[in-house]
Amino acid sequence: MSNLPLWLIILGVILVLFDSVMKLIALWKSARNNQLAWFICLAIFNTVGILPIVYLVLNKQKAFPQDD
Repeated sequence: MSNLPLWLIILGVILVLFDSVMKLIALWKSARNNQLAWFICLAIFNTVGILPIVYLVLNKQKAFPQDD
């Protein structure tokens, strides 16, 4: 690992942090909306933040259900 350039290590850390934050937000929202299939897919697959972003975009209206 000491042979890797510093910029590559920084990029890797940024990607890991981005993926973790997006995954946690998407998992939390899918759990609150009782969407078990999305929760399982988000928990299992590592897609560098792509799958959580897709979930958040597709379900942005359902993210915070309104109590009527």
